[in-house]
Amino acid sequence: MLTPYAFLYALPFFLLACFLLYWAGARHAYTRRPEAAPADPTAFTWHFFVPCRDEETVIGTTVAQLRADFPAGHVWVVDDDSDDATAAVVTALAADDPHVHLVSRRRPDARVGKGAALNSAYAALNAYLPEDTDRDRAVVCVVDADGRLAPDALARVSGPAGFGDPDVGGVQVSVRMRNVDEERPPLPERGRLANAAARLLVRMQDMEFAVSNAGMQLLRGRTGSVGLGGNGQFTRLTALDHIAAAERRPWQRDALLEDYELGLHMILGGYRIAHIADTHVSQEGLPRLRRFLTQRTRWAQGNLQCVRYAPRIVASRHYSGRGVLETLYTFMQPLAHVATLVLSVLLLGAVVLGGSMRDAFLGAWPLILALCALSVLPFVAWGPLYRRDVAPGRSRLTGLLWGLALWLYAYHVFVVSARGFLRLLRGRNGWAKTRRNAEAVGTGPVATEA
Repeated sequence: MLTPYAFLYALPFFLLACFLLYWAGARHAYTRRPEAAPADPTAFTWHFFVPCRDEETVIGTTVAQLRADFPAGHVWVVDDDSDDATAAVVTALAADDPHVHLVSRRRPDARVGKGAALNSAYAALNAYLPEDTDRDRAVVCVVDADGRLAPDALARVSGPAGFGDPDVGGVQVSVRMRNVDEERPPLPERGRLANAAARLLVRMQDMEFAVSNAGMQLLRGRTGSVGLGGNGQFTRLTALDHIAAAERRPWQRDALLEDYELGLHMILGGYRIAHIADTHVSQEGLPRLRRFLTQRTRWAQGNLQCVRYAPRIVASRHYSGRGVLETLYTFMQPLAHVATLVLSVLLLGAVVLGGSMRDAFLGAWPLILALCALSVLPFVAWGPLYRRDVAPGRSRLTGLLWGLALWLYAYHVFVVSARGFLRLLRGRNGWAKTRRNAEAVGTGPVATEA
């Protein structure tokens, strides 16, 4: 006979089973991934969109790197009404280089989100291109203002796993943290312990993207539901045209995850998205906890916004059954985290207050211990893979310790999911840009932090 606590017992098993199934698929996809063969990138024309808001500390280096490594490409820098010298830096670069373009935005239309800035670049590109342009061979790549594309990136995404396949409308490459092995203290104003914690936070971000998220994306490649990210996102211009015709614009203006939503629209439009793990784009890992939580809260809230696409995805003939399940699972992650948090509080309260619930809880300690082990081991198992593929010079023990740290790091999802859910309930949908590491607090205009 079912007790009033049956739901409290069943939900953890269900959520853990979903997690383990997803983790097993991601790990298998990562360890069995085929190499993405390169091809000649001159078969395509390349346009790099770099959205900027108060990015004078990094934008000059980013543009210089793109122009040096990919001299045939055009760089379109969108200045979203910056309060600093971003526009002046880009203007000086454009004066000496016809492949550098400045797209200027002004308030009140500016500073309303990354999607709106990217749409401005799309409009500027359309105005620039001749009418006889082969738009199927034109590729747009979104790079963050602090992004650095690997030199082989264009060759990899041009190959048969990428735009060499005419059905592919978008390609996402892996993301790495460029400052993971930086020797200088990430928090120069703080002590050794704080700097050690900051370095570990950056390491966990690199580990998360290099293996865990890469495995997830490679699994999505098998389910037909690869997501696009905000950095290292490649899209065929004809795919953007198709979305713009259906949705009035390629990127959604009010979206907190405009990159992921673009991927949803692309798949709904009949295009395939590929993930290529054999090349990458690097960015700055965030050593400051507040900035990190600001960024991840925006991602969690943006994920919740995507739930509105569920009916269209379920009804779409372009999503397979596996793709529907994977996408809905992704949508529901923040809600599952909030539910788990609430459930944990209820269980703790029931144990503290005593009664039959406490007796049942204490009597089931072997099962609870097994559940805890099953929750920890999948994270720990990523550690040796990360050490093998990214840091082979480190010891095996270090790899295991990194895996254990990844488990502890993963608990941030409960904090940011709760924050994102509360922001959504309160109608706070503003786009909060994260400060760059080079921006010293109190020395000038910086991005708003939530």
